[in-house]
Amino acid sequence: MECKSLIEILAEIPDFRKAKGKRHPLPAILGLAYVAVMCGCRTYSAIADWGHNYDRKFIRALGFTHERTPCIATFHIIFREIDIKLLEIKLGEWAERVLKLSLDLSQEDVTQEAVAIDGKTLRGSLKQGANITHLLSAVSHQLGLTLAQCSVDGKTDAKTNEIGVMPEVLENLVLKGKIITADAMHTQRKTCQTIVEEDGDYVMIVKDNQKGLLDDVATTFTGPCSHKLRKSFAKKLDSEHGRIEQRHLTASDELPHYMDWPGLKQVFMVERKAIIKKTGECRAETVYGITSLSAEQADASRLMKLVRCHWHIENRSHWVRDVTFDEDRSQVRSGNIPQVMAALRNTAIGLMRFAGETNIAAACRRYAAKPRPALELIGAM
Repeated sequence: MECKSLIEILAEIPDFRKAKGKRHPLPAILGLAYVAVMCGCRTYSAIADWGHNYDRKFIRALGFTHERTPCIATFHIIFREIDIKLLEIKLGEWAERVLKLSLDLSQEDVTQEAVAIDGKTLRGSLKQGANITHLLSAVSHQLGLTLAQCSVDGKTDAKTNEIGVMPEVLENLVLKGKIITADAMHTQRKTCQTIVEEDGDYVMIVKDNQKGLLDDVATTFTGPCSHKLRKSFAKKLDSEHGRIEQRHLTASDELPHYMDWPGLKQVFMVERKAIIKKTGECRAETVYGITSLSAEQADASRLMKLVRCHWHIENRSHWVRDVTFDEDRSQVRSGNIPQVMAALRNTAIGLMRFAGETNIAAACRRYAAKPRPALELIGAM
């Protein structure tokens, strides 16, 4: 499968600047930004410094025609004014091709790739009163690659406003052949209808925001006739991170015959029990969910894995952006800069994971010492 390099994708982004006074090519500026982020740069001022400090052969490989690379002000203007929606769409299309290539190269038999959708607040930008302070992202379970990202309006209740942005995220995704996982906020009829109409599937958690649906699903497993229903079971025991956690999932495909929820094929119940090793404290919870996957497509064991792996979006994307790239303390606030910086981090993380890196912080240190592999990853060398 043919997959364009990232530098070729960046060349497709139209340059909004006027010809007069335009000194550096836009693809070269964006390419430098990506390489600098993979080398551990956390701010656009650090990105500008990276260009000034590294060997000229790297700068020429990125497409610069002058010896002097852009200053901080140039990066500020580019990131502030660039067409962020088009940039996200182009990056999403490229990420889809990278994901497909990764699955083709994988030895695993993956019939459907799962994609987690969840929101993230840019806390530092929020404190500074930026217009873009909350992003809704779609991240592949397997590779941790961001396939789509959209900004969410509303500084005081951005989390709730994710619902209104969900259609745009889904529109930017190739839904056919994918399983969409999301938290209870996005368990909405319209969302599920869109997914199944595009030949995709969903695995959603159900909570009080869908009270009627929650009551029906809970009654399936706790009601007086629950013992008569056809069910499947799966168990999982983990002992890590200072706790012992046991999960038990029960699934049934009988309730959907009596419901009109779009595409519904199975309902499930997840019982979690965790014991803190140090204190002996015990915590237990029960959550319910729905899926458009049939029992033949996903038994209880696979459903448990999909529910568990949904949180890869936290571990493989959000956590890395916060801890390795210090995103929560970034106070950029002007124009599109907060979302552009998030897009840079998303793609850099995805590139490194595609290259087989498991420790992103260690990879950044290695690329900082020897940048050539980072330039090769984006297709500049």
